[in-house]
Amino acid sequence: MNLKQLEAFVRVAETKSFSTAAKMLFLTQPTVSAHIASLERELNTCLLIRNTKGVALSEAGKELYAYAEQMLELEQKIRERFGLTGRQPGSVLRIAASTIPSLYLLPDIMARFRKEYPEEQLKLFETDSSGVIDMILSHKADVGFTGTVIERGSCTYIPFYQDELVVLTPSTERYRVRKDADISSWILEEPVILREEGSGTRKEAFRLLTQMGVDLSELNVAAMMENQETIKRSVSSGMGISILSKLAAREEIDSGKLLAFPLGETGGKRDINVVYDAGYPSLPAADKFIKTVKQMYL
Repeated sequence: MNLKQLEAFVRVAETKSFSTAAKMLFLTQPTVSAHIASLERELNTCLLIRNTKGVALSEAGKELYAYAEQMLELEQKIRERFGLTGRQPGSVLRIAASTIPSLYLLPDIMARFRKEYPEEQLKLFETDSSGVIDMILSHKADVGFTGTVIERGSCTYIPFYQDELVVLTPSTERYRVRKDADISSWILEEPVILREEGSGTRKEAFRLLTQMGVDLSELNVAAMMENQETIKRSVSSGMGISILSKLAAREEIDSGKLLAFPLGETGGKRDINVVYDAGYPSLPAADKFIKTVKQMYL
């Protein structure tokens, strides 16, 4: 058991309502219910009796309430002793993000979040999509952002932004004359620079190429790189072509340094997702951060 579970239990016991307790704690009602259910499983007893009038403490619940209230009071005294009363427990929200959302979407989201919740602190980790999921499932991050869906554990994905992947080439006549040609008819002739394994951009690029009928085993892979700036410079210098987010190459495309070709007739659309572990209790700050994302994009 942990203090967050006990706090949820105490608030439900005092208000006799899961929804009221959730509002007080800035949590969702399912999260509060999960906290209580986890306590009941661990203690192997029923703590709360649900009825049409609300919620009442069982005999075991009354006994636990006395202990839990003392523990929360002791925690508050400890925080006061060490000058932490101005901040709430868990106020440092850990965010893991893959490259594209980290660079091009999160700055605006974090600015909006801090404006609405100035008491909260944020800590951002940048990794690839696979690394984001590793951090979420190991609980090293509270909220994640990925450019693909990786089905693992109890991760829940909320798509909130539609990105576009494009084929980038040097801005030369050799490629300009191919503007109206189907990419699948010439991409296998070119050296390709790929993102690293674990990259959401790489996974989605492979998915889209497969849909176009391109045999991935026939790709002429020239290099694999993590840094997209290095990739763009390498493409510009003529090392090969690549597939990146249009967001990442907007300046180079607009300035004419690189050419961009759409992936297929409908374009290389893919979702950017916010992800969290639905099987693990969430922090109030995480719930507020996800709410901010929804307000901005959904």
